[in-house]
Amino acid sequence: MPPPAAPIATTGSRRAVYLLLAALAAAPFLLLLFFNGGASPSALCRSAPAPRRIPYPSVLWSHVPPLPGLPSSPLPDLRASHWVVFSASPHHQRHRPLAAAPGWQLLAVADEATPPGWSHPGAALLTLADQARLGFRSVEFLPARGHARKAAAYLFAVQRGARVVYDADARNAVAGNNLTRHFDVDLDQRQGGGSVLLQYSHADPNRTVVNPYVHFGQPSVWPRGLPLDKAGEVGAEEFYTEVYGGGQFIQQGLCNGLPDVDAVFYLTRKSLEMEAFDVHFDADAPKVALPQGVMAPVNSLNTMFHAPAFWGLALPVSVSPMASDVIRGYWAQRILWEIGGQLVVYPPTVHRTDNVHAHPFDDEKDIHVNVGRLINFLMEWRSTKPTLFERILDLSYAMAEEGFWWEKDLHFMAAWLQDLVAVGYRQPRLMSLEIDRPRAAIGHGDKQEFVPKKLPSVHLGVEEIGEVSTEIGNLIKWRKHFGDVVLIVHCTGPVDRTALEWRLLYGRIFRAVVILSEQGNSDLAVESSNFAHAYKYLPKVFDRFAGAEGFVFLQDYMVLNYWNLLDADKSKLWITNKVKESWSDVPLRGNNNEWFMNQGNMVKKAVDGFPVHHQANYKRSIGEDKIIHCSSEIFYIPRRYTGDFSYLVKVIGNLDIHHTIAVPMLFLAMDVPSNFEPKALGKLAYRTNLPSNTTFSAIYTPEVHAVYPMKVQNEIDFVNLIRVMASGDPFLLELV
Repeated sequence: MPPPAAPIATTGSRRAVYLLLAALAAAPFLLLLFFNGGASPSALCRSAPAPRRIPYPSVLWSHVPPLPGLPSSPLPDLRASHWVVFSASPHHQRHRPLAAAPGWQLLAVADEATPPGWSHPGAALLTLADQARLGFRSVEFLPARGHARKAAAYLFAVQRGARVVYDADARNAVAGNNLTRHFDVDLDQRQGGGSVLLQYSHADPNRTVVNPYVHFGQPSVWPRGLPLDKAGEVGAEEFYTEVYGGGQFIQQGLCNGLPDVDAVFYLTRKSLEMEAFDVHFDADAPKVALPQGVMAPVNSLNTMFHAPAFWGLALPVSVSPMASDVIRGYWAQRILWEIGGQLVVYPPTVHRTDNVHAHPFDDEKDIHVNVGRLINFLMEWRSTKPTLFERILDLSYAMAEEGFWWEKDLHFMAAWLQDLVAVGYRQPRLMSLEIDRPRAAIGHGDKQEFVPKKLPSVHLGVEEIGEVSTEIGNLIKWRKHFGDVVLIVHCTGPVDRTALEWRLLYGRIFRAVVILSEQGNSDLAVESSNFAHAYKYLPKVFDRFAGAEGFVFLQDYMVLNYWNLLDADKSKLWITNKVKESWSDVPLRGNNNEWFMNQGNMVKKAVDGFPVHHQANYKRSIGEDKIIHCSSEIFYIPRRYTGDFSYLVKVIGNLDIHHTIAVPMLFLAMDVPSNFEPKALGKLAYRTNLPSNTTFSAIYTPEVHAVYPMKVQNEIDFVNLIRVMASGDPFLLELV
């Protein structure tokens, strides 16, 4: 029979329960909400393309009839070059600081939740009846409720002479009531004629997304739509470059007070008293541009669109409400590169008061699980279509095929583009992609420095005052050391309550966190793998991250103290051969345990099939009269050994060798123990036969490489784990 299962450590905390009562009332994080809420299936969460081939829309662009504003259409006399568009929400009747500004036309768009008699000072209203009379093809695809209905207002503004559209929220109080002072409303698009902007460096070709909040003094806050594994990248830029302005066709402003944060941040950073957030960004920090190949989240709350980017205003109609503008933002940034434009992020332009309840996790279900896959897809996407609109349709089709949104969005985008043609919008001309050109080296004279301020903010009722430079410096150091290492976590507990937590904890440090479990869960990007044969799944992960420096395997019983492994050689194999509780010899002669004898016979058969040098390594280390049993909850394989590991797993084939027997066998075949890294995994807090009520604080110590057993089964356990681990990594408290 197989070795007995390890004991489970459990703990309770009344304070933690109260802390998460409001924050996680909707738990488990995504899956239960999705099914109970009756929402349509998540688009971003689908891990595979749609099973049937989606028909490609046929559009005759030269035959789209014009649709001028008619005297009989709604608000026939309304024309302007500068528009502010927002939703006529029923939730902010008493909190509408968004005010009319000289030279700007406010336009609100209603949905079926807008109450009769709704009004806003200085704003025109497009009712549902008005929207139906406009004659736009895309209106029929708009949902009955939600911000996506703003598409009708965007087209109305373009039809009525818009040159810029400010995408806004009714709760925005524009500083000084002067949009022109905060954004670049008039662009100088002469070659070299615009002002000079700081730009994120493109020196790291592997960096595809940034958190702009760091630049503006709030490194521990992240915007809605940032992949959660990037939330821990809190270090300031080593240097910036410079670029001429004039191409900032999409301009993202920041919000003081309640910034645009996701539900994970909002619901886990509230104190017991649920006091309002009042976060402030550095108003003196310079605006910062993003080069081609680097993206940032873009919202529909405080964003300026210039005419060359009006095509990018359309909000997807088939995804969850709080994900729609995020997906639009990444999609639009990718197309923006096709016309030589760029996104620029601006210092705080508005203040929003935190006076409403947070939206539930379900509203963001199309963000958290797989937004990183969307970004990677957009980086790789290319099109040879001859015009901009054809390329936009091409990308929209590819995103439907890959499951990032539904077929309905493809047809909506085709209708939206035809509507733009019909109202007289002229497509910008295409330009060659800079990311496909060899990038020039960045010389010393091209490097520009800017050191962000560290501004105070309030999380969990604790004001961040004073310096946290030591903690941030450590985090940068750990991230630099493990930033090209992939972590593979095998979960034995319920993944719907822990998968997101493991990504939050370890995603700050490692290049990627792959979650395996006995029961796969595509909605949470959890892959199916039986622990008894978990080693057989690892070659698939190796192939997926072929350029990674190495791979750490970790069972969720084991907690990794990554800060104690910085001096370990990442070019060598790491395993627990120095820990007697984990690694032990099992004699085969005279052994009456049938399970071990069967395993020994299969090991001999496998080793006999290994290449000669691997056989020699194994037999020199262990001989034929015994096998090694290793708990194998944790080990590390550098890239130079992944080919050998994968080949040997292929030789094992269908042999039923258990993970705890196979892993030490494979390690001994790949190299001799004297070549294993002695500085890694030799110091473990490894406990057995613990009482079931043993608390994390009784087991955990920050001075070792890893701690076992630390069983995390739900959000409360995760909070307790973070609190004890914070003795080694104080910045972890930012997660809870």
